[in-house]
Amino acid sequence: MVKQEIEFLDGPQSRFKDFKFTLSVVRDFVRGFRKLHFAGPCVTVFGSARFDEHHPYYQQARELSGRIARLGLTIMTGGGPGIMEAANRGAKDVGGKSVGCNITLPHEQFENPYLDKSVTIDYFFVRKTLLLKYSYAFVVMPGGFGTLDEYFEALTLIQTRKIHDFPIVVFGKQYHQELVDHINLMKSQLTISPEDLDLCLFTDSIDEAVDYIRENAIVKFGLKKKKDIKKLWWMFER
Repeated sequence: MVKQEIEFLDGPQSRFKDFKFTLSVVRDFVRGFRKLHFAGPCVTVFGSARFDEHHPYYQQARELSGRIARLGLTIMTGGGPGIMEAANRGAKDVGGKSVGCNITLPHEQFENPYLDKSVTIDYFFVRKTLLLKYSYAFVVMPGGFGTLDEYFEALTLIQTRKIHDFPIVVFGKQYHQELVDHINLMKSQLTISPEDLDLCLFTDSIDEAVDYIRENAIVKFGLKKKKDIKKLWWMFER
């Protein structure tokens, strides 16, 4: 047992395995890029997979996403059930575009039936990159560890200027109250700057959320509706 632990702690064991892993990551990225290339300017909606269609959070996500889709933005989610389904469903309700970026899990996460286009990714970090890459705004609905991971990933990238200062809406003030308290604690302890509190909007109002996204995404970045981009047959684009 001791020998096995020593071998484990010995460091990298195989450059070839690292190379194979790198190729599998590249394959994941290329598959995602090809599938989502024509998704258009998106708003990514994060939230729990565990709420059914009768839950108020599901209904709010559906309505909010429909309103956002009416602005001409594509609704992007993790492609699964719960809040993700609600958001994609809201886009379809109003004839908007709806895409999903699913993940391979030991207990398979099924794709919801409201997707115009979807891709299934093997690695979480690749999936998160894709959910960020195509979006001009982010909506954080109530959720668990994964939702908070995605929220803080986007927030950190905006804070450190690795991506543009896209708007983040955190919906559900009561659900997120302890999160707000902790952010204020970080401010008081000087682990974040006072201006970092302006990086996202906490709200319960669908109207306020839609107006915030319109002003800080569409108007700010000068987004305009464009004609469909011509797809290249020699790139096997469909």
